[in-house]
Amino acid sequence: MSWPSPPAHVMNEKRLRGVNAMRRNKSTNLPAPFLKRLWVKEDSSLGEQYPFNLPWLDEDFSLDFATPVTIIVGENGTGKSTLIEAVAALCGFDEAGGGKGYMPVDHSRAVDRSGAPLATALRAAWLPKVTAGWFFRAESFFSVARFLDEAARDANAAPPGFLSWSHGEGFVRFFEERMSRQGIYLLDEPESALSPKRQLELLRILHAIQGSANAQIIMATHSPILMAVPGARLLEITRAGLVETELRQTGHFKLYRDFTVDPDDFVGRALRDEG
Repeated sequence: MSWPSPPAHVMNEKRLRGVNAMRRNKSTNLPAPFLKRLWVKEDSSLGEQYPFNLPWLDEDFSLDFATPVTIIVGENGTGKSTLIEAVAALCGFDEAGGGKGYMPVDHSRAVDRSGAPLATALRAAWLPKVTAGWFFRAESFFSVARFLDEAARDANAAPPGFLSWSHGEGFVRFFEERMSRQGIYLLDEPESALSPKRQLELLRILHAIQGSANAQIIMATHSPILMAVPGARLLEITRAGLVETELRQTGHFKLYRDFTVDPDDFVGRALRDEG
């Protein structure tokens, strides 16, 4: 998806607000997770329009966060990204990606459907409420990275220069720089531009966060490599709800395992099924 840039005066205003928001952030001595629980408001009326009509969403829906890193897996269309977008809205992050106070892209005329309105039906329990962090969306990374360079220049600081690397390297440099700070970080399919080797680099970053509990990660992914963060909580989202699972029980792991055991047989069976 291509996101247009906002008008110059809007960009300048948003940059200043973003810089001010970063300055106001206060640290806490408490370990992650900071976001403890999500649940549906008692007075919410869940209608039949997206995003309120997802099969797993009803008045009894709740989700607890017990580990610094929470990983959500599931097939396309099950609502992983929708849930991440709703959490981003609850954190005060822009639905197109970014941190609190930032609006790196103009999506006012976008025709895609966002899960951000789901936040209006949810309550969140925090300990403590953390406002620092970032919502990472692969499809808007170019616009966000360019925004950060321009915001740094406006503040007379050195631009981070994430776009000076290859696409995958820029992703990893961004994760290293951003997620070294205390905060809550929402990652929507971050593997999209990462080779398996680069995914291992992100795995190491996530493992360090899981151990230090300095930040909270909520990530939606299709990558079995990223699902393998030791100690992280792995949840599978289905039509029936979110259930805790293990790496080897996921359909993603089983599919990749079957492919690597016998690629020729796997491809042959897949092509026969297609016909």
